[in-house]
Amino acid sequence: MQDLSEYLNFTKELAFDSGKILSKHFGNISSINKKSTSIDLVTNADIESEALIIDSIQKKFPNHNIIAEESDIKESNSDFKWVIDPLDGTTNFVHNLPIFAVSIGLQYKNKTVLGVVYNPAANKMFFASKKNGAYLNEKNISVSSSDTLSESLIVTGFPYLQDKKWDDSFSIFKEFYSKTQGVRRLGAAALDLCFVAMGRFEVFYEFNLKPWDICAGAIIAEESGAKVTDWDGSKYPSSGKRIIASNGHVHDEALNVIKESNLDFF
Repeated sequence: MQDLSEYLNFTKELAFDSGKILSKHFGNISSINKKSTSIDLVTNADIESEALIIDSIQKKFPNHNIIAEESDIKESNSDFKWVIDPLDGTTNFVHNLPIFAVSIGLQYKNKTVLGVVYNPAANKMFFASKKNGAYLNEKNISVSSSDTLSESLIVTGFPYLQDKKWDDSFSIFKEFYSKTQGVRRLGAAALDLCFVAMGRFEVFYEFNLKPWDICAGAIIAEESGAKVTDWDGSKYPSSGKRIIASNGHVHDEALNVIKESNLDFF
């Protein structure tokens, strides 16, 4: 495909503009609604941010496909697909916790080629494009050098649907907690992946996510040197069904923790 710089610059500008909308509404939300469960929230900020992103993409690239968290958009025959989360970490946003982000990824022939994740509350923009490295505010980032799970800090998340697998996820949580220096739950998967990319965490794992939760963050992690797979070590599904990202050095150890749980996640 053609040079990615035009697409990346456009995406960075778009994420920044979307972040202005989120900043405007942060601490001043006028509308909060519930989706699949009482803890699956959507706000007027989500809707306004997504509208700006979709409108901008459709004006500049009218034939491109778009999938987004809050909208149902008809697909075309284009090889390009934009994958959008206008506000990752909505519950944090609702509670004035500044751990949230705009997440925009671009796929070409079903392979992610670039991603931008922007947290306007901290003015931190993570971005990457295929084979060009990963960056935070224009500075190159890379994964940590920790080579044992016992010296690692882990980050994870939990699904909205509180069924048997929700209970099982706590079993895995306890296993990681007993074998590492700690497990954190921040509530924004895109940022979790970016924090692995910059070496804050050694491992991120989660299941039952959606494409827009992981698309941008996963390529940023990969371009920083992270290993990103499914829980069985194979290529991770772009659907977000299961994902684990690590600094690479502790990946096999982390996979074994999940495998030894003997839970039915596969």
